[in-house]
Amino acid sequence: MTRLRLVVADDHPLIRAGFRQLAAGDPTISVVGEAVDGRSLLELLHTTPVDIVTLDINMPGPGFRELIRRIRTEFPKVRVLVVSMYPEGELALEALRAGAAGYVNKTHAESELLAAVRKVGHGGRFITPALAEWLMTETEAGSFAGHRLSRREREVLELLAEGKSHKEIAATMSISPKTIGTYRSRLLRKLNLKTTADLIRYVVDHAPKP
Repeated sequence: MTRLRLVVADDHPLIRAGFRQLAAGDPTISVVGEAVDGRSLLELLHTTPVDIVTLDINMPGPGFRELIRRIRTEFPKVRVLVVSMYPEGELALEALRAGAAGYVNKTHAESELLAAVRKVGHGGRFITPALAEWLMTETEAGSFAGHRLSRREREVLELLAEGKSHKEIAATMSISPKTIGTYRSRLLRKLNLKTTADLIRYVVDHAPKP
């Protein structure tokens, strides 16, 4: 099994040690480096093969928006997961718009942090239920970027943005997976999109500006 190569970028030694401990108990993840500021992170990425970076917002050096953009530009294959002390809200939206593939609060359970690393490291996006709900409730009630959506459509869109499968959404909403597929197709048609990944990007891009 090929392990995800992880770099932990955080200026708090306890956080870096915590991630090393978590990864030591997970056969799918290997910590290949640590960084304490933006400059050392960029230098490390130039010399070390990396799949994913967990990034703290408050590290010394370039602001997190600039740092994420530079990583996405200079190392396009490296995925960025922001792991922050701040709750899922405006800063999370800014990080996602800058190019992060996910955002998770440091207070979440160890299992959720590892799940976020795995999902982002394998090319997915990680949006917590709290962030998905915030993105949706910040939009105008009953509409989304000018498109009229029903309550059910908005609920399906929120759960899709969280990365839930059709089966998981069906269980949550007590309807069939086939019906969820119908809602997804309707959303794609209404919003003129092609994939579920497009739907997630659409939610992020059309949420109100911080």
